[in-house]
Amino acid sequence: MRFHVLKLTVAIAGVGMLTAACGERPVDRALTGGAIGAASGAVVGSTVGSPVAGAVVGGAAGATIGAVTAPER
Repeated sequence: MRFHVLKLTVAIAGVGMLTAACGERPVDRALTGGAIGAASGAVVGSTVGSPVAGAVVGGAAGATIGAVTAPER
């Protein structure tokens, strides 16, 4: 079971890295970051028994980080 969770976490992290640079506007980056953070937070939260709380915290953190970062030029 632990290997399955690890495999899922690595897959989500990989998708997150592929889409991390999406968006030219801060709103686009906030939405992308929030979605990635929510998915990652749900996976991490499910390992400790609280996927909803993990999704909320991860989504908020991802949206904040996505909104305040500038795209590379």
